[in-house]
Order: sequence, then structure tokens, then C-alpha cells
Amino acid sequence: MKAQQSGGRVERDTLGEMEVPADAYYGASTARAIRNFPISGLRFPRPFIYALGMIKRAAAEVNMELGLLDRRVGQAVVQAAQEVAAGRFDEHFPIDIYQTGSGTSTNTNANEVIANRASEILGAARGSKTVHPNDHVNMCQSSNDVIPTAIHLAARLQIRQVLRPALEELARSLAAKAKAFYPIVKTGRTHLMDATPIRLGQEFEGYAGQVERALHRLAQAEEDLGEVPLGGTAVGTGINAHPEFAARACARISELTGVAIRETTNHFQAQACLDALVFASGALRSYATGLMKIANDIRWMGSGPRAGLAELQLPAVQPGSSIMPGKVNPVIAESVIQVCAQVQGNDLVVALGNQWGFFELNTMMPVMAHNLLASIALLAAASQNFATQCIDGLVATDRGPALVEQGLMLATALAPAIGYDKAAEIAKAAAATGRTIREIARERSGLSEAQLQELLNAEEMTAPGLKGSGGGG
Repeated sequence: MKAQQSGGRVERDTLGEMEVPADAYYGASTARAIRNFPISGLRFPRPFIYALGMIKRAAAEVNMELGLLDRRVGQAVVQAAQEVAAGRFDEHFPIDIYQTGSGTSTNTNANEVIANRASEILGAARGSKTVHPNDHVNMCQSSNDVIPTAIHLAARLQIRQVLRPALEELARSLAAKAKAFYPIVKTGRTHLMDATPIRLGQEFEGYAGQVERALHRLAQAEEDLGEVPLGGTAVGTGINAHPEFAARACARISELTGVAIRETTNHFQAQACLDALVFASGALRSYATGLMKIANDIRWMGSGPRAGLAELQLPAVQPGSSIMPGKVNPVIAESVIQVCAQVQGNDLVVALGNQWGFFELNTMMPVMAHNLLASIALLAAASQNFATQCIDGLVATDRGPALVEQGLMLATALAPAIGYDKAAEIAKAAAATGRTIREIARERSGLSEAQLQELLNAEEMTAPGLKGSGGGG
């Protein structure tokens, strides 16, 4: 290391000298990457840096156990890596997401920060390489196995700690409304047209069921993310890594983070492709499409209040117009819909990224990590906000029940007794005259008032069953 120049210090990597800010914990290679990638201002998020720090800590502990790393140096690396995981040095991870496709720049960034901090812990100057970024911090590792392992770990942690609780809260809110709204019978809709009666609570039971099944799909994604490529080093062969390193490091990471990860049984697939990330992103996309449907249904059922469906009253969380006094819009549902659109776009990037695995290495890892972790964070925040600011405050109006008797699809209940064709004739007559199915059926069906009362009971039509003797058609 050369003396400070122009308020900085000069460090050296394999390409030569680079000036580094005096207070920076990163070194020459990171400074070079900052210069190389002035693209977006996007950085790896906190969950990824946490995962990276924990991997480096576990690696140092295992390398000490294996007798590969001097204990004094190793303990300093462990402390520095833990500080990185805790967020102490986040500002020293400045490299853009749009960088080298393997994420080597960020792995090197971590090695330099940890090495410089560890050197400082040992009483040496930053840049002295008393603790070496490659020889000590990166021992038994490569960017090619560390970065995908960090993505898997960060995604699994975020699904478990952030996304899953948010979905569970939304599912509870929807289930609570399903129970509260169960007595309310309204007109069902298919093809955006009137259909047979349904309970409002049954609709919400469907929404809750969508979220519950999304949780099941996430569980499979979590399981797949638990298989990591750590130990494969450069191309999956494990060159320069102790044979026991990966299994021991994975066990230690699991212990430190509270989520189980395991060494892959096939290192060559684990580094050449990132199929598990695509699967996880697909589970997020599936949930996003379902959540968009839920939010849109609720937005439509709350439309009005005079010229729309107006079956639900949504919480009034803010004024809806700068020109129309008293207008209130379904803004929470709209924010959810926008999140869902973004997540589906993110999923496309993840899928495209996985195609760019050439031979032994994927070269789209940073952008795949960014989009996957962004989707997890967005869906978690939107789901929790949807539950607390919209679903929990929904109120059913009397509009839905009031329209049931006017519904033309009540004629469906007549078909088993008088046949499809006769029931269709009654429905068409009711539509043409503006009268109800009950009124026309009294005149044309040949059924008694008691039979009509039984067949046209809207509540009974919301449960499985077949009434009447059956008919033609």
C-alpha cells in the first residue's frame, strides 16, 4: 500500500494500482468496478449483503476447523464478516447491479471489505493485506459458487421471514371476511355476466384459498432454494476447496441463519444454471397473478357508489380527486395491481437470465438476484398493506342481496324441474319485459307457488344439490 494521495490511499490488484478513498474499506478491484459500471445506481439489497457476510463468516470458521486458516487471522475475518452481515459496512458495497455477470465484482468487494476490516482488527492499516482478500477471506471459494449460494440463501430467508408472514396475514384477513360475509347472498358473475347466486363469503373463501395455495407453492420453492452450489468453486469440480469444506460450511450457515441449506449433489448443474431461482420466481409470479385478480375483483365490487356495482364499501384512505369533491378511489387495490405487474416483469428478467448460462457458468446472476429479491420484497409489502388498509376495513352493502331477485340466472334452478328449454324461454321473457323470473314462472312454468318458493330460494342455490324431477333439454 502506498501513502495517501489526494485524500485517498493507493491499493494494488492484479491489474495495477488504483486510488481508493481514505475511509473506504473496499480496495483496488472494487474501485475499478465502480469506475467500470456507472450504469443504474442500483445496488445489491440488504438481504443479499447479509447472506454474503454469513457465507464468509461460516467459511472462515470452517477453514479454521480444517486447519487451513490461521486462527488469529480467522477470528478477525469472522468478526469482520459478521459486521458486514449486520449492515455496518453497507455503504462500502457501491457496485452497480449491472456488472460482471458472475457477480465477481461484488464477491471481490466483500472480500476486500472483510479483509481490510480484519486487518484493522489486528492493528494493521487498511490496504496492508495483513488479511488477504483472496488467500484468507475467499479461501475454498469462488465467486462462481459464492454468489449463487448468496442468492439462494437471501431469497430463502426473505421468503421465510418477510413474504410468508405477509401472505399468512392476508389469508387470515380474507378468511375472516369470508366468515363475516357468509350470510350475504348476491349474484355470481361469469364472463362478466350475471350467473347463479353465490355468497359473498364464498367469494372471499376463494380468495383466501388462493393465498393459502400460494403458500404451499412457496414451500416447494424454499425447499429447492435450500440446495446450494457452495464448494463447486470455479466450474463445479471443487478445485482449491477442501473436500469437507462445503458440507461443513452449509451446516454452519444453517446454524447461523436458522434456515437449512445443503450442498448440492450435482455441482455442475448448480453453477451452469439457476433453475431453482426461475422456479421460485415462477411461484412469485403465480401468486402475483392471483393477487391481481383478487385486488381487481374487490376494486370492481367497490365501484360506484351510484353507477357501479357498489356491493362493497372500501376504506376511504385518501381523497380521490383534485377536481371532484368527495370522490374516493380504490387506491390500495390499485397499488397492489401495479406491484403484481412489476413482479411479472421481474419474473421475465429472471427467466431470460437463466438462459444465459453458457457451459459451466451463468452470467446473469446479479440482475437475476436483483429482480427475484425485489419481487419478494414488493409482494410482502403489498400483501401486508392490502390486508391492513383494505381487506380488514371492507364493509358489505345491501346492493348485492337486493339484485338477487332480479337476476335472470335464477332460471337455472327451474331447469331440473321444467327442462332447459322451458327455463330459457322464461329467462328470455323476463329479460324482455323487465319482470322477474319468479313472476314469469308463475304464469308459464306450471309449478305451484310452493314449488317456486323451494326452487327459487337463493340461499339454497349457493350449495350443491339438484331439485326437481329433471326435464328435457
